[in-house]
Amino acid sequence: MKRLLRTAAAIAVTIACSAGSAAAGGQGAAVQTVPGWQAVGRLNIGGRAMCTATLIAPDLVLTAAHCMFDIRHGRRVNPRSIKFEAGLNGRQSTAARKVAKAVIHPGYRHGQTSQFQTGTDIAVLRLDRAISGDVVRPLSLAAAPQKGAQVDVMSYSHSNATSPRLQSACQVIAARQSSVVTTCRVDFGASGSPVLQTRPGRLPQLVSVISSKARMSGRGVSLAAPLGHELQALMREAG
Repeated sequence: MKRLLRTAAAIAVTIACSAGSAAAGGQGAAVQTVPGWQAVGRLNIGGRAMCTATLIAPDLVLTAAHCMFDIRHGRRVNPRSIKFEAGLNGRQSTAARKVAKAVIHPGYRHGQTSQFQTGTDIAVLRLDRAISGDVVRPLSLAAAPQKGAQVDVMSYSHSNATSPRLQSACQVIAARQSSVVTTCRVDFGASGSPVLQTRPGRLPQLVSVISSKARMSGRGVSLAAPLGHELQALMREAG
């Protein structure tokens, strides 16, 4: 599942959805140091695959669009086969909900690997029941980071399938309308992970969503989807 994209440099891209580890690049840090980290959770997709997602409203989570497609045959996944486990850490989650509806960015075309899909690789899922703010507070959204900014990525993957891993102090090395490129390195399962900007003592803001891992000029990087104005429309449709 690799594709080559022509930007300032060739980027070899691999989708980071898993059926089949995130992290290196940036600094490893204790997840518990991030206020509100429980809003990040694992998506269990039909018991056969996993991605990462973030609670952005009491009954809405944000993830990558390609997570909504079966990686074996490319067909849409039944959203009711998906379970969101917020704050999963070990054997217990802070809250767990089934998904009732999935809304994918209208510009996303799954399987068209010759096209640059990162900018449209987002989906909003509506949960079957809202999660109380007293249990988990949704993360707020903010504009995509600029080149040179520092960001964090929190993700689940095959190497840390039951507990999230935080990579902090990653650098944004490119910021375009179609993608954000960071020095965080992700692996299978990290698709849909939140790219965060953190402020001491305050809840982090979600500024982008991990789409894929890549290699750029010989080093590992991650590609993330910026949060454009289409996101508000997706949230309205999902709700």
